[in-house]
Amino acid sequence: MSSTASRKAKSAASNEHLRLRVVAALEDLKAKDVREIDVRGKTSIADILFIASGTSARHVKSIADEVIKFAKEAGVMPLGVEGQTEAEWVLVDLGDIIVHVMMPRIREFYGLERLWTVGDDGAAAAND
Repeated sequence: MSSTASRKAKSAASNEHLRLRVVAALEDLKAKDVREIDVRGKTSIADILFIASGTSARHVKSIADEVIKFAKEAGVMPLGVEGQTEAEWVLVDLGDIIVHVMMPRIREFYGLERLWTVGDDGAAAAND
């Protein structure tokens, strides 16, 4: 196996480990209506987007904090975190994975699921 192929395999394994840690963090704090959207081939900013809702601003902030904690435990420092002060929409940038935790009204207004699934077979499922 070439060094490039070896690096890609390690990167894929670490991304999968991080993805599983994000899922665990979202489940741990009972995030609502969690969606995972594969955006490879649609953008270069990330491979996977997670979109989840919280029941209050405090819940949204707590979920985002848990995602950050689990990511750090997996050896990944967030590249950026936005929106923690108001906690109506917190974005956690983990590089290949971006997590959006939102209040339901904010989530409905911006419709990120619709934006990232236009033309996909999953578009119908995202609009349920």
